[in-house]
Amino acid sequence: MATTPEVLVLPDGRMDRKNASKYLGNAPKTLAQWAVKGVGPRFIKRGRVWYFKEDLDHWLKAGAATSTAAARAMEAVQ
Repeated sequence: MATTPEVLVLPDGRMDRKNASKYLGNAPKTLAQWAVKGVGPRFIKRGRVWYFKEDLDHWLKAGAATSTAAARAMEAVQ
């Protein structure tokens, strides 16, 4: 049985990149690369990079309807 990684979410809903990557199931480096390309979830930078759980959930739901072909087409445009 797989265990769910513990994710630290601050009282205001913020997560650092390490915890956001655990929440999404990606590597922190992947989130950093997405941020550079402008294709990942919304984040803020206040000394450190922060993600809000609400934004991660929205990003996940919005991407659920995207096909692999559509994702490749978006990459080609960028």
